[in-house]
Order: sequence, then structure tokens, then C-alpha cells
Amino acid sequence: MGKQINVALIGNPNTGKTSVFNQLTGLNQQVGNYPGITVEKKEGICKLPNNVKAHILDLPGTYSLNASSLDENVVIELLLNKNDKDYPDVAVVVSDVENLKRNLLLFTQIKDLEIPTILVINMADRMKRKGISLDIKQLEKELNTRIALVSARKKQGIEELKEHILNYRHISTEPCLNASVMDPPYFDRLRNAFPNQSLYKLWLVITQDVNFGNVNRNNILNNQDFVTKDEGTLKRMQQKETILRYQFINGVLKKALTIDVNAAKGLRASFDRILTHKVWGYVIFFGILLLIFQAIYDWSSYPMDFIDSTFVLFSELAKQHLPAGSFTNLIAEGVIPGLGGIVIFIPQIAFLFLFISILEESGYMSRVVFLMDRSMRKFGLSGKSVVPLVSGTACAIPAVMATRNIENWKERLITILVVPFTTCSARLPVYLIIIALVIPEKSFLGFNLQGITLMLLYLLGFVMAIFSAWVLHKILKIKSKSYFVIEMPNYKMPIFKNVGLNVVEKTKAFVLGAGKIILAISIILWVLASYGPGEKFENAEEIVTSKYSETFLPQTELDNQIASYKLQHSYIGNVGKFIEPAVTPLGYDWKIGIAIVSSFAAREVFVGTLATIYSVGSDEEETIKSRMASETNEVLGGPLFTFASGISLLLFYAFAMQCMSTLAIVKRETNTWKWPVVQLVAMTAIAYIAALAAFQALS
Repeated sequence: MGKQINVALIGNPNTGKTSVFNQLTGLNQQVGNYPGITVEKKEGICKLPNNVKAHILDLPGTYSLNASSLDENVVIELLLNKNDKDYPDVAVVVSDVENLKRNLLLFTQIKDLEIPTILVINMADRMKRKGISLDIKQLEKELNTRIALVSARKKQGIEELKEHILNYRHISTEPCLNASVMDPPYFDRLRNAFPNQSLYKLWLVITQDVNFGNVNRNNILNNQDFVTKDEGTLKRMQQKETILRYQFINGVLKKALTIDVNAAKGLRASFDRILTHKVWGYVIFFGILLLIFQAIYDWSSYPMDFIDSTFVLFSELAKQHLPAGSFTNLIAEGVIPGLGGIVIFIPQIAFLFLFISILEESGYMSRVVFLMDRSMRKFGLSGKSVVPLVSGTACAIPAVMATRNIENWKERLITILVVPFTTCSARLPVYLIIIALVIPEKSFLGFNLQGITLMLLYLLGFVMAIFSAWVLHKILKIKSKSYFVIEMPNYKMPIFKNVGLNVVEKTKAFVLGAGKIILAISIILWVLASYGPGEKFENAEEIVTSKYSETFLPQTELDNQIASYKLQHSYIGNVGKFIEPAVTPLGYDWKIGIAIVSSFAAREVFVGTLATIYSVGSDEEETIKSRMASETNEVLGGPLFTFASGISLLLFYAFAMQCMSTLAIVKRETNTWKWPVVQLVAMTAIAYIAALAAFQALS
């Protein structure tokens, strides 16, 4: 068995599929997108006995092979296409021991594709508490497969699963059900028209609008020897198929599954009554948010201070130990401060992802979605819109992609357009540095004021998203009707490994994604700030020295004046001065203007840009925060970062789009540039007006 085994990991949502994937692959995993589509692709390598490796592909969660979304379509396309490089040698269907009946529907469909299929029954550690007993041998016999009884939480059954994967060739590919009994004459004609093809694969091609191999839907529908049925008849046949499958599953479980109803009673209903209560549910949710943002500030202050001072040290060491010249200045004044401007926020971003992962793993986030559905409907959205809005706290890009689960086009479009108002992790560096500069580090009723401000900014983004949705609901004349259905998973203790992997994966993606952009922009900014046109830049030293010839200035202060004069007359200084009239009413200077323009590439570039600009020509051993605190407003006088200008800047970033990657995804999801342009113009206008009003009112 020399070649690598391709394994497709498939299952309903909330069956613990990700936990099984993490146990099999550990850190040997990566996340990307399927070629040509914005659907997340998770894959990893698992080491099996006898030095064999398995390539594990974690497919999107799906309830059945009757696809209703792009995510589910990905599953079908792969399982039908033997020419795909990821086509599985063996399929592993993950089920939840408490929802076995529903999960087995998908299992029987995949087995009918004549792929060796292993059944994983997860959460086995809950069986005793729920009064569930299983006859695994009988179940294997009835389903004609191999079964691994697994507890991903306690790492039980994983080795048995690996053995089954290794010996997949011995697993029967005989279908569980003969689908042709739905309409024997119809399937006989289908078999005669395509004698060398799998009958169930042909049935999926007809009903799901997918293709495989040399067979496509048009070939079947246009075949002269085969009379097709209308869409309504096909839907009724699909329903008949589902009934037949559940009759088969009921017969199997009658022989192999026993449930003691008295032992199954638990506290779930009591918790649900409190956590989804129309008053206390919101109070608890906002209380949890407040505690999270307090912890983000308190826990991360020590590592942040260490990182800040470390990057200052790196810059100094670069200047001391590298040969003097432009390249050394680029490293010390451009690259190191630029990267330091993002690395410093790793602790707080990691803590944010930590708390979000815990809420998702515990099952609480589904309750939040259910709770918010009551409010969403008043604003033209459904509870399903909350999933993108909540996931937008990590990044707007996957949040926009998550709207694919919203079947109603109007609700989906509105959600896509308002999702960027949700405070994403890219805004966090901007918020944190500005809050630290303008909000005093004091407590109110035992709560840190800076933590309260951060939570209010998150709530403000969410409120603006909801308000914008209400406005769009009134403006957009698209008639539609939808229903909200969500599955409530059981409460469970988060699995530390899952939480840890999620935090590492999300933080790494943020840092690497932002790091590439920041590195490139830092180099460009340093070049633009270190060189300039005309005599004023070239003769800066003589001009400044002459200006202060009659005033005795210490050499350090004179050097700073020269550096400041050169910066103003550099290329970036000229650009900044050009846009300064537009940003002065907001309380900003030309340096902040440059940071706002450059941060359109990615919001978090704002801090890195200021770090680069403030570092150019400076020999002072100061941190980024202290440099920003000491800046003066050359136009208005006084400190640059005051309470008024700080609040103005926070509001600007709370409402502005400032992310070209999100615009690109919106274009892709809506298939037109119309909506991204509307989004960019509207959000920029709202941000500018809010920032202007705040500064003028507070100054």
C-alpha cells in the first residue's frame, strides 16, 4: 500500500466532525479555498499504522446529498468525480450518537455511491448519561460497513478508526438501498440508456444539476432513448427516496439501538429557558461580552508591553550593528516598526478568538443566533443573518461567504451589504491603540473604562449593521418570503485541543495575511518618506540649521527638526499635505490622512503606517504608543490625539469600509461591481459624517 489514502470526512453540522478531524491530523492541517469558488477547504495529513499516510479532506457540513447550498454542492461534485485529485478512496461519515437516525440518512446516500464508507459514531462518552446502548456488531451487519465508536473529547476510538481507514479495501461497497424501487420502469430506462454508469450517480446528476466524468446533465436530458420527468415529479420522487431511506434506518435501529428515556433527562431545557429568555437572554449575552473585553485588556497588557519594547530594541540593534546606509534605515525605520505595529496586537487578537471558540464549542453561540432571530425579523433579516454578523467579528470575508446559507436573495444581499459594519479583528489594532491614547485607564463600578469603550464599539458596529439593514429593507423592492430553522446542539465542555487549534489557525491567518500587506506597504511608505522632490527636501539640513542659527538648540532637538522638515517635504509629505484639507475638519493631520489612505488595503495597516512614518529619521528609543502620544497638531495646535480626535477616528474606522479584499469578495458573491461600489461610497460617507460630527461636537 505505497500510495497515500484519500479520505473524505463527511457529516451533518454539529456532529463533532471538526473534533475528529483535529484528532486525526493535529497540527498537520491547512485551510484554503476550493479552486474557483469561495468555499473553505480544510485538509490535513494523518499518520496510520505501517507508515501509511492518509490525506484527510474535511468537507463542508451537509444534511444530505439533496443539495440546497453551494457548500453542499461541493460535497456532491467531489463524490461524483473520480478524476478529481481529492476523490476519496474511503469516505468517513461522522454521526452524533444522540442524532443517529437523522445522521444515517447521509450515510446511506454516500454508501449508495459505491464508495467504501466507514461510520463514526461520535460523542460515545454521553451514551451512559443519556441512557443509550448500541449493538455495534448488529449495526455493522445491518449497514454492511465498519463502525468506530468514538469520543473525540476523550480521544477514544481514534486508533480503531485509523485501523478501519488503513483496511478500507475490505469494506463492502454494496448499497444500503436499491433506489430504483421508487419507479422501476423509469430506472430501467435510465440503466439501459447509460449501461456503464452507477445508477445512483445518474439519479443525483438528474436531480442536483451536477456533472461527473463524461456524463453531464444535458446529455441525460437530451437522450432520445430516455424520457425525463418534470421538476415536480422529480421532487416527489426525492421525497419518496427519503421516506424509503428512513424506513430502512428505522428497521436497522430497532435491532441495534436502545434508549432508556428516564436516564435521558437532563438540564438542557432549564439552561435553554434562561439563555434564550426574551430579557435575561440578552442580559446574559451582554454580560458575557463585557467580561470578554475586560479580560482582553487585562490579560494582554503584559505581553503587549513586552512586544512593544522588544521591537524598539530590534530597531536600535539594527541601526547599531548593520552598516550605515539606506538599506539599514529601511530595516530599522520601515520594516521593523511596520511589523511591530501588527505583532503587538497578537495577544489581544488571540484572546478574542479564544473566547469566540469557547462560545462556539460549548453550544452557546447557537442560542445567541436563536435569541437574535426575534430582533432580526423586525429589520428585514432572519436569524440566519446573525451567523455572518457574529462571524464578522473575526473577518468580514468569511462572513460574507457565510451568507450562502441564506436561501432568500433579498435577505442575503442585505446581509452581505451590512456585514462589514461588524467590528472585525482587523479593526482591533486601530481601536486598541487609539483607546489607549485617549481613554483614561480608570475603572467605573469595577470595570475598566478602556474595556467598556471597546465593547461599546463592537455594539455600535452591530447596531449600525442592523439599522442599515432596516433602511435597505425599506429601499430594496425585492419581494420574498423565508423561514428560519436552526439546530440547537447539546451543551458540552469545550475540547481544549479544538479551541487551541482554532486560535492558532485564526491568529496565524490574521498575522500572515496582514503581515504580507504591511511588509509591502511599510517598504513603499519608507521609500516615499525617505526621499522627496525639489530643493526643500535636498537642502533640508541647511534650511533648518539656518532657521535656528540664532537659537541655541540641543543637537538632538535640531536633528528632530531636520527629520520633521524632510518628512513634510518628502513624497509622502506632499501627498499628505494635498489631502490634509479633507481630514483637518475631522481633527487629523496629514500623517493620519496618509495612514487612512494606505489602510484601504487592510484596516490594520493604519497602525503600521503611523509606526513607519513616526520612525523615519528618529533615533529616540520610544515605543509606537509614546511617539503617537507626543505628536502635536500643526494646524489646530495642541496634542494631535485628544479625546475629540480620538473618538472621531474610532467612529471613522467603526463605519468605513477600508478593506479592498472585502469589496472583492462582495463582487464575487453578488456577481456585479454595482453593490461593492454602493457599499464603499455609502460606508465612507457615513464614516466621514460621523467622524466630523463627533470632532466638532467634542472639541
